[in-house]
Amino acid sequence: MMWGGGMYDGGWGMGWGMMGMLHGLLWLVLIVLGIFVLARWLRSDSASPGGGSESALDILKKRYARGEIGKEEYEEKKRDLSA
Repeated sequence: MMWGGGMYDGGWGMGWGMMGMLHGLLWLVLIVLGIFVLARWLRSDSASPGGGSESALDILKKRYARGEIGKEEYEEKKRDLSA
């Protein structure tokens, strides 16, 4: 019985050689890329549904328009944000 009789006959030789190493590297890159895409997708789902981030002044204006705060509080907070 001959141990490792040849490179490509299922012995202890290198087998696929560089092709095997490139195949493994390709799978590693695909897995890392998949994790990256999944993380970005999950992060974008948790973002605001409006698409963009609103400034503090925009939020203040909306609260005033909905009647959540009065004119005095609006003016005071607007001055604070402008400073």
